Amino acid sequence: MHDLTPGPTVVDQLVGQPVADVERELILATLRETGGNRTHAANLLGIAIRTLRNKIGCYASDGYDVPEPTQQATS
Repeated sequence: MHDLTPGPTVVDQLVGQPVADVERELILATLRETGGNRTHAANLLGIAIRTLRNKIGCYASDGYDVPEPTQQATS
């Protein structure tokens, strides 16, 4: 018989990580994916744009590289 046990999933890789770290990485990855478009990122994440902007401000002040909106993302 074949071993059908799945390999590690994304969730398995996140177990034990602080929620704030996981949230930050998800938000930053979503911003990269949307070309820095805050409105689109907030919609994809299911959070208010104000919440996203507040979190981005905290990340930037903590020294994280927050993607800036691209010319295409702002038009």
